[in-house]
Parts: sequence; C-alpha cells; structure tokens
Amino acid sequence: MRFMTSSDKPDHASAEPTGVAAQDWAKASAEPQYRAAVVDLLGALAYGELAAFERLAEDAKLAPTLADKAELAKMASAEFHHFERLRDRLTEIGEESTRAMEPFVAALDGFHKQTAPSDWLEGLVKAYVGDSIASDFYREVAARLDSDTRELVLAVLDDTGHAGFAVEKVRAAIDADPRVGGRLALWARRLMGEALSQSQRVVADRDALSTMLVGGVADGFDLAEVGRMFSRITEAHTKRMAALGLAA
Repeated sequence: MRFMTSSDKPDHASAEPTGVAAQDWAKASAEPQYRAAVVDLLGALAYGELAAFERLAEDAKLAPTLADKAELAKMASAEFHHFERLRDRLTEIGEESTRAMEPFVAALDGFHKQTAPSDWLEGLVKAYVGDSIASDFYREVAARLDSDTRELVLAVLDDTGHAGFAVEKVRAAIDADPRVGGRLALWARRLMGEALSQSQRVVADRDALSTMLVGGVADGFDLAEVGRMFSRITEAHTKRMAALGLAA
C-alpha cells in the first residue's frame, strides 16, 4: 500500500532529468538490462497493489463502525485500480503480468506474515507507516526511470485517502487512552526495520533492479547516493510518526 501526504515524501532537489530519465519508454527500453529492471519494478509494484487490496478488505473486518468499513472498502477499490493499471502496462509492453509478479510473491508475503496486525489500530499504523516506506523507496527509484514509466509509477503511488484517515483514527485512540501510544510506537519501529530489510532483500535478489539502483543502467545513482536515499526514507518515517503523535 502507498499511503502518504505530500509532506511525508522524501525531499528531492529539483533538477532537469538527464540520461534515462530524459528518455521515453520507446528509447530507453532498447537497453535490455533497463527493460528487465522496469519489468521487475512493475511486477513488484503490481503484486504490492494486489496484496494491498486484499489486506484492506481484511482490515475492514476489524473496523469498529460501518462508516469505517465503507471507507476501507473505497480505499481497497482504489488499490485494485492501481493494480489494473500496472497489469495493463505490462501487457502493453509485451510482458505477462503474473510472470512479472511471481519473483516478488514470497518476499512480500513473508513481510506481511511477519507484520500481521493484531488489531484495528495496528492495521492502520502498518498501512500508513510501514507500507509508506516501500512507497518512499519506489519514489526514489522513479526519479531515474524513463518519462513514461515514471509517470505511471508516481500515479499508482498516490495516496488513496488512508493517510488522513489513519492519522485521525490513531490520534483519537491515543487521546482516549495515552497508553496506546507506547504500544503503537513500538509496533511502528518494528515495521520500519522489517520494511527496510524487505526492500533491500528484493533489490539484492534481482540483478537488473540492483544495477539500476547503483547506477548501471540509470542515470545519477551511486553507492553514496544509496546511503543518502535511505537517510531520506528514514527522515520521512520520522515525519509520519510525528503526524500520528508517536515517538520515532
């Protein structure tokens, strides 16, 4: 799931696109390794959106009110629409969507199994804090993509409405019982560690993606920049925690 407000997103210096980022898909995809990296990226995103749809539907079962159930159902629908856009794009470029998603199923399912929420509030925190870390990571990668792919990736990372919803509900719960804040802060810190580890594992397992990240087929990335990237992701996490009224 990709739930963020504009203030949550990592800061990037504004600059004119160069290299691959200044090309469209038709030109950039002539490089086989770049094409493979994009297929991996779209496959990972597509499965993430499909899983988000499933999880929001499950979270709705824990919702305390009918209005909350309806709100989560609307968000689930938006996530499924994002999945459809990614699936259709893979088909458009001649790739089979299930084949593109398959390499990421075990890692993503493992992450969600290890971070299964025990109640409604933990589910909200996971959606807003945990999954937004993955969104931060994909936004960082998007800055190095061709213009056509970048536009699609940023579109499917748009907030589905969960950010404001989660902040409102979690803050209200903490106001009602301040002890809840400590438990949720510990939960969010666990999510941070698991999400970063999962992102690193996904990249390490896919040669084309890892090469893109360190600058082999994408413009402007180097190992030092990878370190700065994770620093920006950590900073965005701290801002989200503050929005929830939790200590990072």
